[in-house]
Amino acid sequence: MKILFFGDIVGRDGRDGIKKVLPELKNKFCPDVIIANADNAAHGFGVNRSVGAELFSLGIDVLTGGNHIWDQKDSLSYVLQAQNVLRPLNYPCGTPGVGFVIVQTRNGGDILVLHLQGQHEMPQQMDSPFACAENVLEKYALNREVEAIFIDFHAEMTSEKLCLGSFLDGRVSAVIGTHTHVPSADHRILSNGTAYMTDVGMCGNYDSVLGMEKQSCINRMTKQYSRQYNRLIVAGGEATVCGVFIDVDNASGLAKTISPIRIGGKLAPCC
Repeated sequence: MKILFFGDIVGRDGRDGIKKVLPELKNKFCPDVIIANADNAAHGFGVNRSVGAELFSLGIDVLTGGNHIWDQKDSLSYVLQAQNVLRPLNYPCGTPGVGFVIVQTRNGGDILVLHLQGQHEMPQQMDSPFACAENVLEKYALNREVEAIFIDFHAEMTSEKLCLGSFLDGRVSAVIGTHTHVPSADHRILSNGTAYMTDVGMCGNYDSVLGMEKQSCINRMTKQYSRQYNRLIVAGGEATVCGVFIDVDNASGLAKTISPIRIGGKLAPCC
C-alpha cells in the first residue's frame, strides 16, 4: 500500500501549492491513499466547510486537524457532518467528532487513519495518546482487521513524538509528526518496521514565522500587545509543499520505505 501524506496546510497559498504539485506526485508515486493535515488550512486557523470541500476535490481522502480544529465558525458542524475529517482522538470523552477512520484505498485494502495530539506544551488538556492508541489497536490490529495503520501525531515536544513512535513500533505502519511546521531530518524505518518522522513540516510560505507574517510574530515576542491588537496573519507567497511518501508491505502491514517530500518555495527541494 502506498501512502501520501501532506503536513500542516497553511492558508490559501498552502492549498494552492498542493493543488499545483499533486498531479505530478500522483503520477510519480501512484498513491493508494492521500492524507493531509488541515489544522491551519482556513485562513491559517482550522478548517471549514468550503476549504474542506476544496481539499477533498483534489483527491485527498482524509483530513486531520489538531489544536486549531475548532477555530472556524462552522468547524463544529462541519467536523460532525464530514465523513473523513478527524479531530484528535484523545480529546476528553464527549468531545464531538471522531479521531480515527477506516478507509478503503484505491488498491482495495483497508487503512486505519488515527489522529492524536500531544499532552506537553499544547493549549488543550488531552487524554493520554498512548492509552488512546492502545485502545484502538486492541480492536483493530495491523494485518488482521486492517492492512495498514497510519498515525498523525500533532505534538510540540520531539521527545513525546519519539516515545509514541517507539511505543507503537511494529504495531502500526507509520507514526508521522505534525504541528511544529518545521520538517525534521530523521525520517526512517524504526527497528520493528514502523515508518517514523518527528515532523513532516508544513505546506506554506517559509519566508515567515511558521507560516505567519514575521512582524506580527516578532511583536508578540518583543512587546506585550494584546492578541486582539496583534492578530497573526498568514504570510502570502509561494508555498513549500512538505509531505512524506510511505510504501507499506502488503503482507506485513509494515513500512518498506519512507521518503520526504519538499517542493517549491524557500526550502531546498527533496522528492
